[in-house]
Amino acid sequence: MPGPLGERLAPLTDAGLERLLSGRVGVPDVTDRDAWDGVPEPLRERVLADAARELKRPAPLLSAHAWARAFRDGNRGAYEDAAWGLQERVSLLTLAAVLTGECADATDPAPGACPHLDAVVDGLMAFAEASTWCWAAHDRFTAGRGEVVPDPDDPYLDLGAAEVTALFAWADHALGPHLDRRAPGLRRRLRREVERRALGPFERRADWPWIGREKRANNWNPWVHGAVLAAALLLCEDRARRARLVRRVADGLDHYLRVLPDDGGIDEGISYWWAGACRLLEILDLLAQAAGPALDVRELPLLAELLKYPRRMHLGADRYVNVGDAPARLDTPQPWQVAHRWGLRLGQRDTVAHALAGALQQDCAAPPRAGLGRALTALADPVWCRAVTGPPPEPVWPERETWLPRLQILVAREAAGSTDGLTVAVKAGHNGEHHNHLDVGSYWLAVHGRPLLVDVGRPTYTTRTFGPDRYAAWPFRSRWHNVPDPGAEQLPGADHGARGVRAELGPDVSRLSMELSGAYPPGTLARWDRTVLLVRGATPYVEVEDAWQGCSGEVALHHVLAGHVELDDGRATVTAPDGTGALLCWDARVAEARVVCRELDDPQLTRSWGGRLTRLTLAVRDPGSQGRLRIRWLVAAAPLNKPGAAHSIGNR
Repeated sequence: MPGPLGERLAPLTDAGLERLLSGRVGVPDVTDRDAWDGVPEPLRERVLADAARELKRPAPLLSAHAWARAFRDGNRGAYEDAAWGLQERVSLLTLAAVLTGECADATDPAPGACPHLDAVVDGLMAFAEASTWCWAAHDRFTAGRGEVVPDPDDPYLDLGAAEVTALFAWADHALGPHLDRRAPGLRRRLRREVERRALGPFERRADWPWIGREKRANNWNPWVHGAVLAAALLLCEDRARRARLVRRVADGLDHYLRVLPDDGGIDEGISYWWAGACRLLEILDLLAQAAGPALDVRELPLLAELLKYPRRMHLGADRYVNVGDAPARLDTPQPWQVAHRWGLRLGQRDTVAHALAGALQQDCAAPPRAGLGRALTALADPVWCRAVTGPPPEPVWPERETWLPRLQILVAREAAGSTDGLTVAVKAGHNGEHHNHLDVGSYWLAVHGRPLLVDVGRPTYTTRTFGPDRYAAWPFRSRWHNVPDPGAEQLPGADHGARGVRAELGPDVSRLSMELSGAYPPGTLARWDRTVLLVRGATPYVEVEDAWQGCSGEVALHHVLAGHVELDDGRATVTAPDGTGALLCWDARVAEARVVCRELDDPQLTRSWGGRLTRLTLAVRDPGSQGRLRIRWLVAAAPLNKPGAAHSIGNR
């Protein structure tokens, strides 16, 4: 059964689709000086200053040794960081060459005549000469041979290959006329490499795992399909083949659209919204530009909900509710112009304001790290350029509460339109989600937009991250999430999840209730009911009530805290470096506090939390086979700092 895109294409003959595909992409090439000279000066100056610094640095080296490390010691970053660095370098210098119109007469043989363009050519050729564009951890063909050296004749189409494919397509489109004069033959080489490594493999194989035909499509689907589409539209000169490629891309994208929940939630987390859902929106823009109304599906109700996800998960500044592998802080600059453009299109004023605030927060309106096509699209959009160089937006977007029933995530704030005061997020769900952590029943707490009760997020990826040893890493385990511990940790798999999930929303109270015994090994307990609620009023608070039955061992509640922690009898104060604080209260007669400090040295984690996290565990003194414990969170202006405080942990 065809999806939305397939339905649009079904009535079109191949010849009809050929005629529709005009080649429009909304981004002019370097010769359109009216467009590029019209980019506002602050944006132009930022690109050119960054490019000047980049030209003084050596280009990242793509080495066989670094690629092989994924197989030898599990280190993925040694090669992937270099590949990302080279992609970012070429993208940045392409932007500079486009903005300056450098080398309109590119026949000058002087070595320094075209510095940006020459460096772009060098970078593109470095990728063209590389044996593979695939990241080693993804290359099933090499792994299957038991080798550590890629085979150029057996390319694997993955995210790395998609990134370079898109880079080649957009660089060729933007700089083509100048490349023809400065480096004759290069454009033919770009097409050859894209054909060999991307378009050919895409056409020859219909069962790429990332297509997700078995209802398991994730961010890989739009990520790879978007690159293939760009190459088809910008590099493929055979019009009949271009039409076939577009039809195949549309068919593949429908698999992704089928698995997206109608509440607009992304179970992979906020950073994967940018990698998946955002790329879907970009693809739909490209299709509509290239083919007109026949392929315009922008009225789909799902898209309006999908667009709201980032602002619904927003806590404050660059911090978000981070389910799955998503970091608590956005770890790379993102193409906020996509959310801005779609927010305007769909009349979402809050999304527009959030997108502008996000771009200002990251201090880059067209980040080359996010991809050359995205950066070119941003700079070529006069509406976006005017917006990001105008007055900052009012922070009006936070909704009072958001309930995503398919993901079973509740986010509740003291008041709409503000991150001030308490914000609580609660997750039910199951342990078979994409990029899953063992976190059924976990919750987050932020004060004035600052998360204090937190989800650790993911450490740096290695080859073990997505293998059978995934849950051996401590950040993925339930004992490092804010969940109950009935003497055993949670189990992975979609059959281990919450039951009887019920959300209650209202002006005075937001509440999520669930039963959690199914997340734990069979026989561990008969029942565990958890209710998390935010009570608004003169003195707002968050309350968590846990009630258990049939437990035969220890009973404990884990709390992962970011900040300085002080303990007193039946209460703990956690304070962020900026002085933001929360007070946790419990009945000391029922449970005692145990504290473990975790020093952090992984850069993925230190960026969100600094050098340390603290796990405060409330161990029930006499759990019995059944019992109940209620705790309460309030805003604390400052740590206790009183004589006789039992314990003081953490760095200010």
